[in-house]
Amino acid sequence: MKESVGNPLRLQSVNHISLICRSVEQSMDFYQNVLGFYPIRRPGSLDFDGAWLFGYGIGIHLLEAENPEKLPKKKEINPKDNHISFQCESMVAVEKKLKEMEIDYVRATVEEGGIQVDQLFFHDPDGFMIEICNCDSLPVIPLVGEVARSCSLVNLEKMQNQQQIRKMLQQL
Repeated sequence: MKESVGNPLRLQSVNHISLICRSVEQSMDFYQNVLGFYPIRRPGSLDFDGAWLFGYGIGIHLLEAENPEKLPKKKEINPKDNHISFQCESMVAVEKKLKEMEIDYVRATVEEGGIQVDQLFFHDPDGFMIEICNCDSLPVIPLVGEVARSCSLVNLEKMQNQQQIRKMLQQL
């Protein structure tokens, strides 16, 4: 297996995800009113039905299916399916809101080294999986080297401070 070479394409961040949908209007309603994205201008040169939304540093581009009736129907909520994940402030508040909105969801938990991450999975109107989690407590640890970062910038600073303290203690 070839060893990783850093950032050969000089990537900076995720820009957007594109989702094919049966109804742009229904999907816009979901992404605005459930997830809090807001609509943004879409280039007029695009000659097909769609909409662009933005939030949390990423865009969602909705593309109206040419044959909506041929899109697969919603299936069982499976946490192992393709999905996009969002960090939240309060899992309790998210779960309460999903219940109020009558959105079916599945709970899951991941535990690693005494750290527990709670997850809620649900579908958008076309069956694309959404995950909401409190993953900021789980460090991102490269297979080689030291802790790279946390899911949140707040915890990143805490983790970097802890690393510096560990290094200073090791030097004593």
